[in-house]
Formats: sequence, C-alpha cells, structure tokens
Amino acid sequence: MATGDLREGRIVVVGASLAGLRAAETLREEGFTGSLTVVGDEPHPPYDRPPLSKQVLLGRAAADTTELPMRRDPDADWRLGTPATGLDPLEKRVLLADGESLPYDRLLIATGTRARPWPNPAEGALDGVFTLRTREDAAGLAERLDAGPKRVLVIGGGFTGSEIASACRERGLDVTVAERGPAPLVGALGGTLSKLAAVMQRNHGVDLRCGVTVTALRGNGSFTGADLSDGTRVEADVCVVALGAVRNIEWLAESGLAAGPRGIACDAGCRAFNMYGIVTDDVFVAGDVSRFPHPLFGYQMLSLEHWGNAVEQAEVAAHNMINPGPRQRPHLAIPTFWSTQFGLNIKSVGVPTYSDHVVIAQGSLEARRLAMVYGYQGRVTAAVTVDMAKSLDYYRHLIETAAPFPPPPGALDRPLAADVPIPSDVPDPKGLSHGPTVALTGYLPDRRLTVVQPMR
Repeated sequence: MATGDLREGRIVVVGASLAGLRAAETLREEGFTGSLTVVGDEPHPPYDRPPLSKQVLLGRAAADTTELPMRRDPDADWRLGTPATGLDPLEKRVLLADGESLPYDRLLIATGTRARPWPNPAEGALDGVFTLRTREDAAGLAERLDAGPKRVLVIGGGFTGSEIASACRERGLDVTVAERGPAPLVGALGGTLSKLAAVMQRNHGVDLRCGVTVTALRGNGSFTGADLSDGTRVEADVCVVALGAVRNIEWLAESGLAAGPRGIACDAGCRAFNMYGIVTDDVFVAGDVSRFPHPLFGYQMLSLEHWGNAVEQAEVAAHNMINPGPRQRPHLAIPTFWSTQFGLNIKSVGVPTYSDHVVIAQGSLEARRLAMVYGYQGRVTAAVTVDMAKSLDYYRHLIETAAPFPPPPGALDRPLAADVPIPSDVPDPKGLSHGPTVALTGYLPDRRLTVVQPMR
C-alpha cells in the first residue's frame, strides 16, 4: 500500500467508549479522509465512567449527564447498540449481532471491560444485587441508595468497591465491605498504604471485614443478606458486587488473535499479535482490553484500567493506523490514575505492583498526607500521593529517568534518612476479591499452544 493510501480506505473502530471516541477524533485530526465506522454494544454515545462511582452515586449528577464531550465531530457512522460478534481477519470483516458484516482495511479494537458478575447467576439476579460499570448500573444503584436502604454490602475492596463504600457513608448509609485480602486497595497499593485505607474506612464508620469471602447471597426474590466464610451473616438489602473487570474478548475467539482473559496482546505501537506472536499490520488495540509491553517495567505486558491510558493509547493507535512504519510512534506513557474516597485524594504514577520495596518520602501515615515511593531492584518504579498531588510530577521524572531507589532528596518535607525502605508487600492477585486496576501479566500467552510441524 502506498504511503498516501493510509489516509484513505475503510477503518472500523469496535468500542464506542472513551478509547474509541478519542481514536476516531485523532484519525480525523491527523488527516484520515476515508470511511470511519464506530461500533458499540451500548445504545448510548460515548460517556465517562469515573463519575458513575462518584458524583452519580452521591446524587450530584444524573447518570445520563456523563456523556463525553467531543473535541471534534469525527464524521463517523455510529453503529450503537449493536455488539460485534466475530472477526474474520482473512476477509477483513467485523461480524455484527444484527447479521451484518463490516469490511475494513484497518481495524481498532477498543472493546474495554465489563463488570465481573457474581459467580452464582441465580443469586446475582436477586433484586437489590448490583454491579457498577454502565450508565444503567449507576442509575439503578443511585435510585436504590436514594430510597435509604438499612445496609449496603460491598463485595470487594478495590478502588471501585472503596469508592462505592465512601459514597454510601457520605450519604449516611450503613455499609459493610467484605474483602478476601488483608486490607482494601492492597492489590493496587501494597501492604503499607492499604493499612491507611483500612483505618480511614473504619474511622468513617465502614464495617470492614477482611480475610473473608462471601459464600452465598440470600433472599427470596429480593436480596436480604449474605453468608461469610467465617460463619457470620450480614443483613443488608442492597449488595454491590465489585470483583473487578472482565475483558471483552469473547467475540475474538475464532479470530486467531492473541486474545485471552488478560486482554489482547499488542506491541508498543498498538499493533495486535496473533496467537503465534506474529504482529499484524491492520489490527490495532487500545484501552482497557489491551496488553502491551513497557520498557520501564521490564517489558512486562501491562493491562491497565486507567482513564489516561485509554486516551493516550487510543491517540497512538490512531496515529499509527494512518502513518507508515518510520513515522509510527510507541505508546510509552507512564500509567497514572486517581481516586477520591473518604475525604482523601489518592493519585498514583508508575506501576506500584512492579516493586519490591517502598519508602515514605514525604509526610507520614499518621498525618494522612504523604508521598510513598516504590522501587524495584534499586530503581524508582512508582509513587502514590495522598493529599499531596503537586509532588507527582517530580516522581514521574524519577520513574522516566530510572532514578535510583531510595530516591535522592528533592520534593521532600523532611529528611529522607529518617525512613528506611521496607518491603512493598504486594500480594498475589489470586488471593484478593478485587481485580487490580494495573496487572502485570508476564510474558506468556494466555493459552498453551502446541506447534505441529507439517509432514514432509
């Protein structure tokens, strides 16, 4: 294909959320003049998900007011409410649930994730049992919270579960959080900061149960309570299942792509790999559904459920879809995310789970205002601030420059020498209720392959 042809032809984007929208806008901004189709399984135009567990649950915004603003009209054919059901890479067609198939010259997969459901479908179908991922989820849960339930049970102490619990307490509702791991947020932040998270939840009146699992949801049509693994029972009339996310890859089962439970593997240029590790030149991946290597984190394949990553990766993918190899660029952004809960503003840069030690570089746990720096094998790999966000850019620079760990004095409130690095105490995700928002997925494929040599 000639260089000029890349800005023409047919591009299909599967996924009409944040990554899909930003990719469509970037394609037009960078000069793509061909036909552009955006496929989405939900009936709504792209909307913002972070407000769903914050402003919407607090009653400060309606779920249908979270639509994402468009930087520009991408002049796309929007196929909303029509899920993709398959991909034929040889014929270069996307198969849709309504029986139609869309031809493409280049394809961007941005299908994201969905909430992990309660494993027992009958229990999960009880009235009063919710997950939180879509606009409808948030609207239904907010309406139920408006009604003033006697108690809310949140299963899973990750970021979503903790934000839901925070919203409940801000509303004055009794809430119980059940977490299989030793503390809330431990899968994302490690043992030291998770202890602060546990203290904050309990200080705000949360009935926090750690080291337990929910063994059954009870009710006759409507949810009335849950049995826990320690033999206790929680009486509640609302339950929110916050067990992490499932990547939307089932429609790619016969595609031959390297798609599995941890996402779709791609290179740093967002080009998808097939199941034998061969990079494609016409299929690209962006957002929560992707797994990509990052040189700053040992070339581990990363899966990120972060707003900023979806935007940055979508822009890189769109650029590379319409530019020849020498002009393509890598997606090497440093992961960043934030959360507001129980009066604390938590911000992170880097990959805290890619660490063996931590040190408190500013503030203190006692003051509940601090910057914690994470290191791996003697270099800085991440930082998390609690009510100290202005320091984050300093630590981002340390990560980008592979600065030695412990970090040198810099943006410090007090002498670093007062603190000795301690183990970061990052647990195995298998021992947690909540799925991590940053997952180091290693170098291995998601399924075992057998190579059969053709007979000569």
